[in-house]
Amino acid sequence: MSNRNGAHKGPVRFAILGLGRIASHMGETLAAMARDDRYRDLVEPYACATRNDAGRAQKFADAYGFAHAYGSYEELLDDPEVDLVYIATPHALHKDQAVAAMEHGKNVLVEKAFALNARQSEIIIETARYDWLLCAEAMWTRYMPSRAMINDVIGSGRLGTIVQMHADLSYPVSHKARLTDPNLGGGILLDCGIYALNFGGMIYPNASVTRMLSNVVMSPAGVDVSFQAAAVLDNGVLTSSSASMLCSSPRLGIIQGTEGYMVVHNINNPEAIDVYDNDHKLVDHLVPPEQLTGYEYEVASAARSILDGRIECQEMPHSQTLHMMAELDALRADWSMKYPGE
Repeated sequence: MSNRNGAHKGPVRFAILGLGRIASHMGETLAAMARDDRYRDLVEPYACATRNDAGRAQKFADAYGFAHAYGSYEELLDDPEVDLVYIATPHALHKDQAVAAMEHGKNVLVEKAFALNARQSEIIIETARYDWLLCAEAMWTRYMPSRAMINDVIGSGRLGTIVQMHADLSYPVSHKARLTDPNLGGGILLDCGIYALNFGGMIYPNASVTRMLSNVVMSPAGVDVSFQAAAVLDNGVLTSSSASMLCSSPRLGIIQGTEGYMVVHNINNPEAIDVYDNDHKLVDHLVPPEQLTGYEYEVASAARSILDGRIECQEMPHSQTLHMMAELDALRADWSMKYPGE
């Protein structure tokens, strides 16, 4: 496949729209990639933009080596030299901003959660297909080398037949206004819960749920602060996921088979993978390769996809984004929970 406008010539000029906390991590990543021989010719930290604060944008650009700073999103989208826009704003804004970027001819890398719901996600992806532009979800754990390491252990048969899986990711983050505001898509599901659900989703990407049970604790403002969900997949595997914004957790991912089990330490950014046999003996200890920040893998995948004229990243194709968003919708339906405006 080739880009509608012809093959792109690198490096890919990267822009960040929205300069909150997650954008600072991406800025650090782009600055490190620009100094790294593996990436310097692939991607360029080109521009950044706040909604309405040119001074803040300039400080960000100076801190991370971006060539251009804009005090409005419109100015960034009007820059003809921008190749790829990273959408780093709250969930509720992703759909309109991603569509606007593509209507300006920009490829997009959209921070998770990709949108508020599956229908918004479909609209974004339909736009990408119509304009033949890259559109990818920045679910960073899908792009990391640890994903292949986990799948390789399962594929080797060392665990036998997989029987069940569990993943949890919880942090005490209820003080963050973004997470407690339903108008911004607040709640733990779209922030941490999505990692727990993706943990199983990346192992069995095409499995469907045959039975689901869930529980949720809601805040007075109407956002989910803690949840647990259990599901039986059509391959017979029992999965469970949980997350909370009220407490910390070990952040473990556990995969259990008939011949042993695996423990993934920190599903949000895997630090180690331990493999045990049925006698609880540690038979393998795997450590992912050293990384810059962990975000470089999604950036590199998006940039290479653009250079190859593709409109999706193989690590997180459109079908998987839509599949996971449908699962999130199903959970919220079970809780009778809607975001304002849905």
